[in-house]
Amino acid sequence: MRGFLASSTGVTCAAALALPLAPPAAATTSSTPPATSPTARSEAHAPGGTQSLRLAPLARDRAPGTAEQGLRRQDVRQFSLVGVVWDSPATELHGRVEVRTRATATGTWSGWQELETHNADHAADPGTLESASGRVRGATAPLWVGESDGVEVRVRASDAPGTARSGPAAAPLPTGLRLELVDPGEAAPPPTNRARSEAEPSVLPARTARPARAARQRAEPHAGARPAITTRRGWGADEKLREKGFVYTKKVKTAFVHHSATGNNYRCSQAPSVIRSIYRYHVNSTGWRDLGYNFLVDKCGNIYEGRAGGVSKPVLGAHTLGFNANSMGIAVLGTYSSKKPSSAALKAIARLTAWKVGLYGMNPRGKTYLKSGGGNLYRKGRKVRLNVISGHRDGFATNCPGKQLYAKLGTARSKAAAYQGR
Repeated sequence: MRGFLASSTGVTCAAALALPLAPPAAATTSSTPPATSPTARSEAHAPGGTQSLRLAPLARDRAPGTAEQGLRRQDVRQFSLVGVVWDSPATELHGRVEVRTRATATGTWSGWQELETHNADHAADPGTLESASGRVRGATAPLWVGESDGVEVRVRASDAPGTARSGPAAAPLPTGLRLELVDPGEAAPPPTNRARSEAEPSVLPARTARPARAARQRAEPHAGARPAITTRRGWGADEKLREKGFVYTKKVKTAFVHHSATGNNYRCSQAPSVIRSIYRYHVNSTGWRDLGYNFLVDKCGNIYEGRAGGVSKPVLGAHTLGFNANSMGIAVLGTYSSKKPSSAALKAIARLTAWKVGLYGMNPRGKTYLKSGGGNLYRKGRKVRLNVISGHRDGFATNCPGKQLYAKLGTARSKAAAYQGR
């Protein structure tokens, strides 16, 4: 417990150092970017970090919780991922969050892009040390925008989904709204110690399945081969950011599939940068102990280690509120509400689940029971029957993993079972 609190304090202090670079610029309706402030350009860009900018009322009403808040266009230090956070994780943001950003390379402004506001379902289970740390915040899903140096944001409250409005009748917004601008930083340099480098490879190569690797598998010999997995070292995780130590559950009975909701405007060569940005957002902005997902998959089918603790071990994540115990979370990078996932991503999900749930004797086409830790679909303590490969929405009322990805989970189950030799 002392170690947990001490490391929490360290991360909190690190987040507190991320300060706004310049005050909001004057409002403008011109498509021409505002003049660059000398202060913004005089500071050298330091890769890796988070700028945290407090939002202000945009309407005449300046009272706290006003129904429309944001920031006018302004120059900022370079960033690639954006999100909005607020004080209480128990408070929902009913409304619409939109951002527009200026590309560093071209100086052009994007159109307005919407952030997914209902993101509380990706979180640690109620009553756990991680959820009760005192530094967890409410947050939107993050959005990957690429290298940018200008930003504008508006948050408009609504009484119900799809009825955004900024009048006095709209519900108040959460308190403490802040815009988080994340720079992923560079990948960590390789260790100078050769032995350590050999012990911590950047990629775990694919491994042929063996029929009985452990006592728990002898009764159920079906286990898929381990696919190639890019480790945390491989995607450049800064291990000083996360909490020290690891938390485990007993087994992995269910794999919950998610989409990261960070948008599809990324190249697969950028996936490590996207993951480093999500990692910083989850730890420094949202207040979690580490990256929430156990694994991530990009649209080219590459698999990445998520939360630290060992790829073959039952590491407790923060991905499906109420069902993090005895499960794992797999996030496909992108947004799949209307866009179909790639066949490569589906194949990666199948290979990963065939191996990982196979370690615990689970059939990817089968059903299992998990006990709810509490959520908006199932009360705490209820035993819930779930698919071994489930979508996030099966455990929580949410759009995740998006309509198009959810519709393909049957294909992933069949492929995974085939990889297990069933």
